Amino acid sequence: MSGLLLSFHWGVVFVLLLAAVPGIIVRLKFTDKMYRWQRGRTSADRRSWYFKQVLTEDRYAKEIRLFDLGTLFSGWFRRDREQLIRERLHIATRRSVAELITEASSTVAVFGSFAFIAYRTLSGSITLGDLVMYYMAFQRAQGFLWTMLRGLAGLYEDTLLIGDFYEFLEVKPKITDLPHPKPVPDPLRQGIKLEQISFRYPDGTRPVLRDISLTIRSGEHIALVGENGSGKTTLVKLLCRLYDPDQGRITLDNTDMRECRLTELRRQISVVPQDFARYQLTARQNIWLGNIDRPPDEQKIITAARLSGADAFIRSLPQGYDTLLGRQFEEGEELSLGQWQKIALARAFLRDAQILILDEPTSALDAKAEFDLFARYRELARGRTAVLISHRLSTVRTADTIYVLEKGRIVEQGDHDKLMRLKGIYAQLFEKQARQYR
Repeated sequence: MSGLLLSFHWGVVFVLLLAAVPGIIVRLKFTDKMYRWQRGRTSADRRSWYFKQVLTEDRYAKEIRLFDLGTLFSGWFRRDREQLIRERLHIATRRSVAELITEASSTVAVFGSFAFIAYRTLSGSITLGDLVMYYMAFQRAQGFLWTMLRGLAGLYEDTLLIGDFYEFLEVKPKITDLPHPKPVPDPLRQGIKLEQISFRYPDGTRPVLRDISLTIRSGEHIALVGENGSGKTTLVKLLCRLYDPDQGRITLDNTDMRECRLTELRRQISVVPQDFARYQLTARQNIWLGNIDRPPDEQKIITAARLSGADAFIRSLPQGYDTLLGRQFEEGEELSLGQWQKIALARAFLRDAQILILDEPTSALDAKAEFDLFARYRELARGRTAVLISHRLSTVRTADTIYVLEKGRIVEQGDHDKLMRLKGIYAQLFEKQARQYR
């Protein structure tokens, strides 16, 4: 088609390009502008959908109603969405105006070419049959060119969007195995040793842990106490190797934890985190998730539930251990927060691990349940190296060693009697709490 039009007049091919290329350039320009706008406004978009979650999810429903927060959050949601819509419409309007101008110019150029072909026919330079041939050639060439250029523009748009996906795929995990990892010592003989550990979270502005050194002997039960933000939970995350320390090292029987196989290491650790998960599954499945490497042995699941205090209320549910928990699906039974915490404890007790970590394990339990749990704590943790975090100092007094953290440092350590004689931070906190019960 191009050769045929060139044989007629080179200017027709020039007009053909002039009619198609500016529109594609405009499309590419505003595609790039819209992509960069979307990427730059990701945080605002995410924030608006967070407000939507607050307004629509059941976990926020009580406070939204009791504190009359619906109007406030819906106003914030509307403010962000309207701002995003205004900015999007502004870009779309500018694109429409630019496309209107280029389309108008393209239309003038195309009809000018048609007029030129008609003029050549009327002047006798070409025949009527030539007119039809060149007219059809121009139309077909214009269609082919538009299809090709639109395909290239669409490819560019897809490349921008798929680039985000490939950028995500190229993110490398920071916690990985070495080329030749070592086995985790089983059983632990000497214990766990933290040597001058310092750590700050990625992109954090301040260190969370500073020069932490401590030794947990095999089978020893220790407790970490301190105010909120003192670094207790962060220290547990390092012990589970969710992060690696910025300085120092953690060893298991003198083997650096970073040299151990990651999956094998975590298999040897049983944790009840402070923000434990509530799986919308049956009670049996919820507990079995603590050790999925083994088939769901009913007796072991029941034993773990008894140890955590969950067995009694599970048996009172409509289908017992086969009752679906949570209200996300039909026929699900919702539990109290304390009951969910007992389920999480049962998961931890089911896991046959050398190291047991309990982070505020009784924060949602009533006084009786808390007393019953810690009355059996030494028995539950027998044969394991145990780490307990609790703000209730009456629950940590039986620990072999208590470490008091303040602003990311260990400021006191020893058993309960030693720390009380020291009359330091621990003794002051213990006396304040004890005074409330006198």
